[in-house]
Amino acid sequence: MFNKNEIEQQVAEFLLQIKAIKLQPNNPFTWASGWKSPIYCDNRVTLSHPSIRTYIRQQLVVAIQEKFGSVGCIAGVATAGIPQGALVAQELGLPFIYVRSKPKDHGTGSLIEGDVTTTGKRVVVIEDLISTGKSSLQAVEALRAAGYEVAGLAAIFSYGFDIADENFKQANCPYVTLSNYNALIKYAEEHQYIADKDVAVLKQWRENPAGWGQIASS
Repeated sequence: MFNKNEIEQQVAEFLLQIKAIKLQPNNPFTWASGWKSPIYCDNRVTLSHPSIRTYIRQQLVVAIQEKFGSVGCIAGVATAGIPQGALVAQELGLPFIYVRSKPKDHGTGSLIEGDVTTTGKRVVVIEDLISTGKSSLQAVEALRAAGYEVAGLAAIFSYGFDIADENFKQANCPYVTLSNYNALIKYAEEHQYIADKDVAVLKQWRENPAGWGQIASS
């Protein structure tokens, strides 16, 4: 059974424990988008920890089965969604494909990699992380253009931005995540991964991530 609150807290614990998520309110990271952020998430780290990797794989499978029902294929989003998706596909005994960020510039010029002729056409997309949802939804649209029915998307973690919810709604693509920013901050505060004085800073960033760096440096 997919116990949402229990899984959110367990995944948050794992991600903090292995430093897949780092919290640095006083020494912010810079994302590729240029945003300043007190948090950095790299779920690839989970792959190096067999027990955590197993837990995440198993819970993604349960979430997919409960949220989306029967599917014929699993699709990973390049690059971080590829290993997670392959693990999920193996657990479910399903074909696996993945979607590149852009068509490769040699050979067949493929955007979708795998034996697409043998896969079921109802597919669940796997991501490691959802921020705005833009790259995830590009993969969804590529699959739809190739004739797939996208049942939805599953990911390990979401920042919970309103813009992501809106983007997925506009794309008519339901999604499920194992944990999220609010659950993470709750766990981090309760287990002293962060000082009490930093909680407000982390919540402010969540409300206005694009402008937070400008506010913090002013």
